[in-house]
Amino acid sequence: MSSNFGGLIQAVGASWLMTTLTNSPQFVALVQASTALPIMVFSLLAGAIADNLDRRLVMITAQIFMLLISVLLATFAWLDLLTPWLLIGFTFLIGCGTALNNPAWQASVGDMVPRNLLPDAVALNSMGFNIARSLGPALGGLIVAAGGAAAAFATNAVSYCALLGVLLRWNPEEKSLNLPKERIFIAMSAGIRFVAMSPEIRVVLVRTCLFGMAAAALPALMPVVARVLIGGGPFVYGILLGSFGIGAVGGALSSRWLRTHISTEWIVRLGSACVLVGAAVTGMSSSMVTTIPALMVAGAGWVLSLSTFNVAVQMASPRWVVARALSLYQMATFGGMAFGSWFFGYVASHQSISIALVAAAALMAVSLLLGIILPVLQIEDVNLEPLNHGWRAPATAVDVELRTGPVVITVEHRIAEENINAFLHVMNERRRICRRDGFMRWTLLRDLGDEELWIERFQVPTWLDYLRDSQRRTKADAENFEEVRRLHIEGKPAVVHRMIERQPGLLPSNRLPSARELADPMTDATRAT
Repeated sequence: MSSNFGGLIQAVGASWLMTTLTNSPQFVALVQASTALPIMVFSLLAGAIADNLDRRLVMITAQIFMLLISVLLATFAWLDLLTPWLLIGFTFLIGCGTALNNPAWQASVGDMVPRNLLPDAVALNSMGFNIARSLGPALGGLIVAAGGAAAAFATNAVSYCALLGVLLRWNPEEKSLNLPKERIFIAMSAGIRFVAMSPEIRVVLVRTCLFGMAAAALPALMPVVARVLIGGGPFVYGILLGSFGIGAVGGALSSRWLRTHISTEWIVRLGSACVLVGAAVTGMSSSMVTTIPALMVAGAGWVLSLSTFNVAVQMASPRWVVARALSLYQMATFGGMAFGSWFFGYVASHQSISIALVAAAALMAVSLLLGIILPVLQIEDVNLEPLNHGWRAPATAVDVELRTGPVVITVEHRIAEENINAFLHVMNERRRICRRDGFMRWTLLRDLGDEELWIERFQVPTWLDYLRDSQRRTKADAENFEEVRRLHIEGKPAVVHRMIERQPGLLPSNRLPSARELADPMTDATRAT
């Protein structure tokens, strides 16, 4: 909570300081864009790090980095050395720390609570942030008015200490790993592949990107709204941000009730409609009496939509990839926000603030209409626990190393003529599952000399990849595998062959520790796929 307070106080100080360094609304909007941009650029790398390293240590590193940058920012402000571009550079670096911290932080929520409580935990996390949002900006406005932007930056630096203390005392349960960790770039590509082959997450990314693009106009232009449309100072700006935060707390408190009464898609639509109304009314108002309730409505819509998107991604992602999935969600959200902040700042500079906010409301209307074509699915009941807990490498007659490869897998299926159409249908889903989990070059072949025989074929670069990818199957996938088994001719189960691709004349590589040493005998060959 203290870190949230500090971050919001710092945001107030940076945005208001920019209004004193330049009269350009575009530069003011770039303060938010410079914080959002690194989250878009570096989140996937941070997600891969969070999925493969100790998340606690990742968060500690991020907090120390942001503490040091905040101390430097406060020092430069105190010495009156800041220029518009230098201020944007400092906020960009703080955004880099946020990019490293967020996937580890959000993925840790799922480690702390059972899956059925995850939506409530995410909503409470959002509520905690928005309680800080409701009070932090007003406090930030007072600090800036009393001590200047340097005091706000120093307050933010101090706020990191409390969270660092908590993280240093936290001792999460260590995950047991029976395989080497993925290399970072391989882990990043695995995260991209998983999301690309998960239709429900792809929909969320498209929707959240457009939502973030339209919704970003309000917080990005709020300093200019306070200064130009309303004619106030830093305290008025803090009040406006506080109103937005109070509305967000209301949205978080109502989210549980809404989840029991309406679908996920309708919660997103309601949130989008609230932001649309809030942006349009704020753009056309010059009175605090009208603007404050409009911002409260927009704040409620902001947290309803974003927390729902967040929950949808977490509920659709197994634990092995959840931080990477969340990082791609953040890239889409903050990428949209970064572009929206820049674009609507440009419109405000070349047209007017009112036109920019009304244009943002129009874009939010497009986001609402998109929900008709690409609705966010209700996926809270999907069981993403590993299908085979404690799965071990199958025994092999030929000695193999973890780096041995390429490995080719074939599965022979015996299917009666009358079941072929049903078989092709379920194998289409099986192909998606295999490709999602990392198996490559998946093909389905029919033997021309045996009308019953169908051969499923795929490969992986190494035996280690095969072991790792085989452990990614979830209990939600079991229904598909069982359907395939039911379609087999009775008494003729699937037959699995695991093979190494070899070229004539190549010498064997130097021996590494054998995968056989890790292996247990497998009695059911089909479980290996």
